Amino acid sequence: MGLGANNVDADARPGGSELLTSNDRVALLRYLLLMRAVEGKGLALYKQGKVPGSFYDGRGQEAISVGATFALGPGDPVCPLIRDMGAHLVKGTSVEAIFGQYLGRAEGVSGGREGNIHFGERRLGVLGMVSMLPDMMVVATGLAMGFKLRGEERCAVSFFGDGATSVGDWHEAMNWAGVYRLPVIFILENNGWAYSTPTNKQYAVPPLERARGYGVEARSVDGNDVEAVFEATHDARLAALRGDGPTLIECRTMRMHGHGAHDDMSYVPTELVEEWSSRDPIDRYSKRLRRDLELDVDSLRTEISETVAEAAEAALAMPMPDPEEATSGVFCEDQSGATLGLGEAPWSGFSASEVQQAAA
Repeated sequence: MGLGANNVDADARPGGSELLTSNDRVALLRYLLLMRAVEGKGLALYKQGKVPGSFYDGRGQEAISVGATFALGPGDPVCPLIRDMGAHLVKGTSVEAIFGQYLGRAEGVSGGREGNIHFGERRLGVLGMVSMLPDMMVVATGLAMGFKLRGEERCAVSFFGDGATSVGDWHEAMNWAGVYRLPVIFILENNGWAYSTPTNKQYAVPPLERARGYGVEARSVDGNDVEAVFEATHDARLAALRGDGPTLIECRTMRMHGHGAHDDMSYVPTELVEEWSSRDPIDRYSKRLRRDLELDVDSLRTEISETVAEAAEAALAMPMPDPEEATSGVFCEDQSGATLGLGEAPWSGFSASEVQQAAA
């Protein structure tokens, strides 16, 4: 696994999830560190005035998107949100392309069309997010419906926060998924705050109980334990592929920065921040791998820091997009050989010629 992993027994499984080898564990820590380093550098660039708009990160919540996505198959699409950079990284989005995205460069993920975190890569099975929550739950449910109708052994995953559970689309997605026993996993990142609204002002009945009312399997895990999140998602995926239906996984965590860089989170009690600081997912996992694997975490951190610095410099050198290209890619201009469903699924009853005839 590179620096820091040279002396690790690749097949050892010391404690924790029995599904993970030592190399798996090093990979998990690598993604955790990479997510934090990428977002830390992105925030620095934002403060330098090089990133437009505001800046959003998932500090303190890294274990959720990393652990959940690590448990998925290559054909399982994910619908990440603003605190789920780990999902992009685990799925294979390059660090250079992410920085290019932040900086609005032509070689960024969206080609400079969107300079923030609302991006995806269809070829990797990552869907670009919609800000209005929890719209992506409905999208993931639709994907899962398609998988079931076509008999595909795939499942869809949607990430969302506790604030999303107060919105009507949350209930519609849960109800539809429960009724049709769809292969979808709902990842609830319960960080205690919907912007500045605490959970005791959001709902009277906990989300897990409401999910069970819709016939959805529901469980709660420590969202700062990457292996706990991994194992829960792994189990939910197997259940989905068996035809047992959807699962809601509540990941208990804490948002350690404001809603965005513009938010000083002064409404959060200082003692609460201090309490959760002692549960930092990266510090906990680093300590564990030092102990169990004798891993050289410092070397791993250095390697990742250098990788991120080089990627940021490369992105800063990328050209700005051509204004003439701003509207390209908005509409499908060539349907020959086009497919829907992340490039793997066929048209649902329509061929390209039928679509063209209908439009004539």
